[in-house]
Order: sequence, then C-alpha cells, then structure tokens
Amino acid sequence: MCLIVFAWRPGHAQPLIVAANRDEFYARPTLSLASWPEAPHVHAGRDLEAGGTWIGVGANGRFAALTNIRDPHQPAGRKSRGELVARFLGGDMPIDDYLDDVVGRSLEYAGFNLLIGNANELWHFNARESEAVLLPAGVYGVSNAGLDTPWPKLLKARAALETVLEDPQPEALLALLSDSQTAAFADLPDTGVGLATEALLSSVFIASQSYGTRASTALIVHADGTRHMVERSFGPYGGHLGEVEIRI
Repeated sequence: MCLIVFAWRPGHAQPLIVAANRDEFYARPTLSLASWPEAPHVHAGRDLEAGGTWIGVGANGRFAALTNIRDPHQPAGRKSRGELVARFLGGDMPIDDYLDDVVGRSLEYAGFNLLIGNANELWHFNARESEAVLLPAGVYGVSNAGLDTPWPKLLKARAALETVLEDPQPEALLALLSDSQTAAFADLPDTGVGLATEALLSSVFIASQSYGTRASTALIVHADGTRHMVERSFGPYGGHLGEVEIRI
C-alpha cells in the first residue's frame, strides 16, 4: 500500500473514512478483497507470495493498513510487512500489547508505516521512529515516508478527501484515488530512485507496464460498527480488472 488518506472523527456518525491505493508489481500474485476462509471475520485482500495483506478489517471494529517506506538503501526485511496487518486483524491482542510487540520487532521488517485501530482509537507507527502515536481527530495522509510528509500526491489526495467528507460515498473516494497526473519535476521528492522513477511514482494512481496501482480501496466505518468497503483491482497500464463490495 503506497498511499492512504483518512479522516478520523471519533463521535461522528461515520468515524473513519479511508481511501487507499496499493502499488505493487503486477506480477505479484494477489487475491481480491474477501472474507478469509481460515478467519471469516477478516475481510481483506491477500498477497499470495507472502500471505499478508495491505488493508483490511477484522472483528470488534479492528482496522489495519500499511505502507512501505521508500528507501533503496535499506536492507531487506527477514519477514514480510504484510503480516503486521494480517496478524492484527486475525488476532485479539489488545492494541497496546500489539504495538509493543511491533515496536520491539520492527527491525525484522523493511521500513513501514502501520495504522491500527478499533472503534475507539487509531494509532500510527513509523518504523523509523521509537514509539507509536495515538492520533487525535483529524484528516491525515501517509505515503512512503512519514505521516503527512508533504509529497504532492499526498497533499492532493488529502485535499480531495476533505471535499467529500460532508457526504462520503465509495464512488467519490475511488474517484480521488484515480488521479493519474504526475507532479512537476520541481515538486518531486528525492528518495534515491532517480528522477524518472520519482515522476512515475508521484501520481495518486500509478500505471505502467510492470508496476502500478493494483488496488484502490474505499472504507466507510459507521458509528454502529457496520463497515462498507469497495475495492477496485487493476492490471498493467491501469486496466480495470474488477470490483468487490462488502457490507459487514
């Protein structure tokens, strides 16, 4: 998952609104959003190469999502980052205990941002930092750096999210995730991958022959605990492969 914008609004009729794009090589085998056979209370896509996931919901209001930190010089992790989301969604460990465990083992993974929460709280942990942060109400974004790092794609998507919060609908959330306009060269971050790649990765929606946005996910959580998720899947050059909608 490479871009997540979200509104955290405790006490609101819709306390959590999320719009997220997962960017990955098209060749990496993946299953679309579904209930997991071995854990029917988990609803998420699945990375078939390592078994984890990038965004999903679980029992008792659990929510988790992940982005990678872009750093071509970082060592490869011994474990797949996607297991951090899967393990939280499929388990029942209290959030505090789970975060303590993640912080203690964060060096086993390449760099990541982790969002986890339930109906009452939402936390962010960046593996380059020493502790997790309990998020106050607000509108946020995270891509492949820190929380709210002002990359052009994050600023654009977060601003677009703010315009639809009065009446958030999945279609509007998915529309803001479909923006394929790249940033001006002068506005690109320098993450060590070269100017051409920085430009390719600078759009909210990425499309190329081998790498791009594989899934766009809209999540609306209601105060009564019900959740509405829509996921659109894509192939090379942004070709639309299908859509899954669940209400739980």
